[in-house]
Amino acid sequence: MLLKRLSEAMGPSGFEDEIRNVIRDEVTPLVADLHTDVLGNLIVSNGSEHNGPRVMLDAHMDEVGLMVVQVCEGGRESGLLKFRALGGIDPRVLVSKPVFVGNDRIPGVIGAKPIHLQELSERRKPLAMDQLYIDIGAKDAKDAKAVVKPGDVAIFATQFGTLGERAIKGKSFDDRIGCALLVEALRESYDLPVVGAFTVQEEIGLRGAQAAAYAIEPDIAIALEGTVCFDVVGAKSHGQSTIMGAGPALTVQDSQTVADRRFLDFMVSVAEKHGIPYQLRRVKGGSNDYGAIHKVRAGVIGGAISVPVRYIHAPTQVASLDDFDNSLSLVKAVLRELEQGGFTA
Repeated sequence: MLLKRLSEAMGPSGFEDEIRNVIRDEVTPLVADLHTDVLGNLIVSNGSEHNGPRVMLDAHMDEVGLMVVQVCEGGRESGLLKFRALGGIDPRVLVSKPVFVGNDRIPGVIGAKPIHLQELSERRKPLAMDQLYIDIGAKDAKDAKAVVKPGDVAIFATQFGTLGERAIKGKSFDDRIGCALLVEALRESYDLPVVGAFTVQEEIGLRGAQAAAYAIEPDIAIALEGTVCFDVVGAKSHGQSTIMGAGPALTVQDSQTVADRRFLDFMVSVAEKHGIPYQLRRVKGGSNDYGAIHKVRAGVIGGAISVPVRYIHAPTQVASLDDFDNSLSLVKAVLRELEQGGFTA
């Protein structure tokens, strides 16, 4: 299953080689042109001979992860690995989580001082990142350094799977779920010049998308993304952002973008015309690659189509296959309407 391969692949920000190779193998038979730019973005295109607006479909390959910054030496800590986050990770969700370290996927576990040994004052506040470490079972620093070095990265060792009938769980749905949408959209041909950008380093500043958009010079851009969802017990309606199972989410405002109402209204009209359920993203926190793309050169019109993801940026995330399918239907419908001149700025 494509979503499984994408979810389980390694690719923290700045280290997207493995996930890029997985995607390249998948899209090579589907596109007319393919190349990797200096930053590591994978750029693919179809229909360059067609008239109509050049449409950029964007999905970032990178995931939040961890970087080893020290192999501890001396004392009982010898051989443990200190780390920092790559992207936005809440340290409260890390304790006891299994990880893979480095390209060889050395297994490890994130450890901390056990509750039995904590003072009362320590129990009253969450553990900070610098109180955590990765334990790979090394006897000492020499043993650890034989397989790991500072600068190596770690990912969560989460296996993809299903929950119930139409839910999935795994790591990195932000934004491997968007990458899957882009791959699936490329399986069809459009009477438009369509450029797909699988970008790097979104989680640390939307960096790859800015360079990709500058080179592509799109007329219209759509970011495909997994977005925050908090629709569980006790969540106030205005703070839920999205509801899992209610369809793709369209952004009105986030931390980088105020939606272009013309294109937002166009996407809403397409969804309603084709009977595709949709929802509006109801919080302004977070962003996606469109936040960088829309500011490139003289500006780019467009927006984002997002799949709600529970527990986003955590070791295990949950999403709905119905939302995925409806998001894909909306992406394709938008492209078909653009083919027919259904949107003018």
